[in-house]
Parts: sequence; structure tokens; C-alpha cells
Amino acid sequence: MPEIQMPKLSDTMTEGTLVAWKKKKGDQVSAGEVLAEIETDKATMEWESPEDGTLSEIYVEEGGKVNVGDKIAFIGGEGEEAPREKEKEEKEKEPEAKEEEKKKEKPKEEEVKKEEKPEEPKAEEKEKKRAPPPKVEKKEPEAEKRIPAIEKPEEARVKASPVARRIAAELGVDISSVKGTGPEGRDTETDVRAAAKSKPTAPTPSVPAAIKAGESARIQLSGMRKIIAQRLVESLGPVPHFYLTIDVDAGPLMEAREELKSAGESADAAKITVNDFVLKAAVMAAVKVPRVNSSFDGDAFVQYADVDLGIAVAIEDGLLTPVIRAAQDKSLREISELAKDLAHRARNKRMKPEEFQGGTFTVSNLGGMGIDSFSAVINPPQGFILAVGKMTKVPVIDDC
Repeated sequence: MPEIQMPKLSDTMTEGTLVAWKKKKGDQVSAGEVLAEIETDKATMEWESPEDGTLSEIYVEEGGKVNVGDKIAFIGGEGEEAPREKEKEEKEKEPEAKEEEKKKEKPKEEEVKKEEKPEEPKAEEKEKKRAPPPKVEKKEPEAEKRIPAIEKPEEARVKASPVARRIAAELGVDISSVKGTGPEGRDTETDVRAAAKSKPTAPTPSVPAAIKAGESARIQLSGMRKIIAQRLVESLGPVPHFYLTIDVDAGPLMEAREELKSAGESADAAKITVNDFVLKAAVMAAVKVPRVNSSFDGDAFVQYADVDLGIAVAIEDGLLTPVIRAAQDKSLREISELAKDLAHRARNKRMKPEEFQGGTFTVSNLGGMGIDSFSAVINPPQGFILAVGKMTKVPVIDDC
């Protein structure tokens, strides 16, 4: 059974934060079962175990940040232990190997015997010399150990991951009042958020509850927010942006939607939204104008045969763009079902890396948020993005 390493969950991921363990040390796990919650540069998502076995060792605690490829746990077979002892033995053998090399460099038996004879008095001298120091050394560590316990007794009682403490500070939750459900009763991010929701709602303050009037707070960006900002700033540089805006009559679209509802497939037809029509129309447009289904590469366009449609989905701590592969071959109903499934799993942190990587162009719809229009930034390395605003009823002069 292999040691479990920090997985590469996105094409730009170099490190990850282990937000929460879903299993405790000693638990049985099955391949495909959720093992941990990991924050990448794109999202916080649940990660499934790649192996069957026993979670014998956890190397990275909740809140720990490690590089991709670093070991985070060990899943062993029946009776199999994590390779800790082997590592210790190898470390212990290192100084012995060095001593043997030194002995080989010295003259043969005569010098070796000379070294063996003075060992007895040296051992006695060492015992005499070692006797006094421990009395002094014992007092200092005892004093040092007592100081933190007296100064901060509450911190010693509360077990919480760094992420949970940060979220508690942001939401104004008393970490000591949270009931932890993590390993050994440790407070997790989920516990803190649940405690925040159960708090009685206070009158709406003009500033966040955790910040006093007249003061300010520095809120650290998540890894995902940093990468989003970095990539979009990079996009504005090398990719020449220009924006085109047009108003479209949505009347025919609404008529088509009503026809679907009354066509005898009421249960399924009612689930097809205006956004589904927009997605299907965008795919059809990309087929008609293939230059939009391309990426910008220095002095050339890379044009793609398949329309891999990216759908911008706002999630709690950032933005994900799940992809509908070969959307040009999908019907309206198929696009509708896939879009809903991908958006639902994105918001619930159940996405697989391959499901939000490699889109050829993106649709971002803020109409549901009441936005009239906006200028979206292209998602690199793509060469096109469609920004959609809300539908509005307005009087129109009919030329006919």
C-alpha cells in the first residue's frame, strides 16, 4: 500500500491546505470514499481515498499547508504499519555508516586497538562530567513548561484547526463554545460555520460584527482568491481584450420555453431554465463562428474542434468554471441536466479536477443577481467569454 500524497487537483496547483479529515486514524476506508477536504488554488473540495485499507497514520493535521507530492497519510493493509520505524532505523544507521568510513581511512588494527583502550576511562570521565549538568537542565525546562499553561489555560483546552480558528475570527464565533466533531473532538471549519448559523441574529450592524466601529480588519485572501486575482491580472496583460455589447430580444426564447412546458413533458420541461437556453445558443454560435472557440497563444490562435463549454459558478470562497465537454453534440435537455449537476457539485465541493479544467470558452451569467451588464475578464488561456445580464421588460418600437 502506498503513502498518500497531496494530490494535484488543478493544473496550476503547487500546494494545498488540508482543511479537514473526514476519517480518523485507525478508521477503515474504501477506495472512492471521502477521505479529506482540501483547499486548492481553485476551490475547497472533498477528496476521495485512492485505496482500500486502514488509515494507519496522518502526517498533516487540519489546517496544514504542504506542497503537491508531499506525504499526508498512510493507508495500510491488514496488520500493515506506516513506515516510521524503517525511517528511524535508516537515520540511526547513517552515523554508524559514517564511523565505518572513517575507520577504513585510518591505519589497520594497531590504531583501532589504541582507540578501544582509552574508551574505558573516557566512559568514566563522561559519567562524572555528565552528573552535574542534568540538575541545572531539569529546572529550566520545568519552569518553561509551566509558563504557557498558567498564561493561556483556555487555548490548551480548545482543540481547533488553524482554518477553524480563522473562520471563527471572521464570523465572530467564540471558538471555545463550538462543539467539535473532528478527530478527538477537534473543532473543524464545518463546526464553526454551523455555530455561526445557530447564533441569534443581531440587528444589522453598519460594520461586520467582529470589527469595532472606527477600527479595521485585515482579512487574509484564501489561496483560491489569490490565484483568481493573479490569473485574471495576467489575462489582462498578454491577451488583448475588447468588448462588444448588444441587447437581444428574449421574447422568442420565452415563447419557446412556454411551448416546451405545454408539450406534454411538463415535469422535465419545467426544469429547463433561461440560462440553459443561453448556454445552448452560445454553443451554436461557437460552431457558426469557430474563431471564438479558440485560445490566444502569442502570435497565433489555437482553434478547437470541440466546444468545451465553461460555466462560471460562484461558490462560497471564490469561483469555479466546470466544463461541459463536446457541448456541440449535446441537446438542450442534456446541457440543462449537465449544467445543473456540475453547478450543484461545484457549490457542494464535489468536483473532480478534470471537470473544471480545459474549457475552450466560458459563459458567465449574472442576470440572476440583478446585474444589467458587465465586462467579464477572459479566463486564460481562452480567447473568448460571454457575459450575460438580466432580462428586462422594456417598451419597443415595432418597425413592422
